[in-house]
Amino acid sequence: MDKHLHIISLDVPFPANYGGVYDLFYKLPALQAQGVKIHLHCFDNGRGEQTELNTYCEEVHYYHRNTGHKGFSSALPYIVSSRKNEDLLQNLLKDNYPIFMEGVHCTYPVLDNRFSNRRKFVRIHNVEHQYYKELYNCAPAGFKKMYYGWESNMLKKYEAGLVNKATAFWAVTQKDTDYYRQDLHCNTMDYLPLFIPPWQVKSTAGMGSFCLYHGNLEVAENEYAATWLLKNIFNNLEIPLVIAGKNPSAALEKLAHQKMHTCLVANPGEKELQDLIAKAQVHILPSFNNTGIKIKLLNALFNGRHCLVNSQMIDGTGLEDLCVIADDKASFRTRVEQLYNQPFSTGEVNSRCNALTQRYSNEAGARQMVDWIWNQYA
Repeated sequence: MDKHLHIISLDVPFPANYGGVYDLFYKLPALQAQGVKIHLHCFDNGRGEQTELNTYCEEVHYYHRNTGHKGFSSALPYIVSSRKNEDLLQNLLKDNYPIFMEGVHCTYPVLDNRFSNRRKFVRIHNVEHQYYKELYNCAPAGFKKMYYGWESNMLKKYEAGLVNKATAFWAVTQKDTDYYRQDLHCNTMDYLPLFIPPWQVKSTAGMGSFCLYHGNLEVAENEYAATWLLKNIFNNLEIPLVIAGKNPSAALEKLAHQKMHTCLVANPGEKELQDLIAKAQVHILPSFNNTGIKIKLLNALFNGRHCLVNSQMIDGTGLEDLCVIADDKASFRTRVEQLYNQPFSTGEVNSRCNALTQRYSNEAGARQMVDWIWNQYA
């Protein structure tokens, strides 16, 4: 019997040129290889229609997202209400195929009684109310800060009620899995590792020539982390630091160029970014948000040398043994100086090969999804 699956994507998942869409995109060829016929539904946030997606899907639909004031609701979180779309719902009602929703963002169908008897599965990318609470903590005073606080409160109520409305949930980290099981009493939550590019461990032994922080600098948390490094670690530590990422603010660019040993590379292409990752001696990746998993960490582990992180970056990922952890300013400075002068060893490369290839397999993840959808929850 053919295996048909509706997938609702919170964004157009191609090109896979930022961390948030890696799991969305690389899941598609992996499921197709397992014989799944994918009916993809994308909310277009400005990326446009992408013919590449037709390679992996039976059909691809695109929907307008109601951004701005049109997307707000007093009853639903903005990330959900702005993706409420009757055309999508009508397309889903044309058959009885199971529905896979990418993120809490795409879960409006679980609220609609027309889908009460459908099998509905949700990918949990973050504990969203925690994620928005941390964005609130990182944001400067103003409208965005107010919005993050409002959204966090709305999501906390919404996520608590969501667990009784879908068939099953699959989180990207063990920590988020445990939260849903223990705090939200969700008995149908399981851990499903991220789907990632076809990376093999390319970390090279020896020495690099600078420290690197990379990420989408449009995101408040990432700008906060980069600013924190410049103001608190490299302000009087004269070791080269490169910050690289998408759409940095003018304030961050100015700060990054105040010292001779720090600089910022704005909007690097994929080849340029991977070149920076390969040449760096230390990847410095503090996080001030401990839900979900950061693609930039996996990219550094697969392709770079030493990774210096804090507990919030690594907690619940199972990758603790592959990183050096520091949790205060003094520890970060000490570790930066140590790692900058310490060759990355062949043994460390081998450890990464063993750990990462066992944990991250798109083929194994797709097989697990097929088993869950068409066997366990059939």
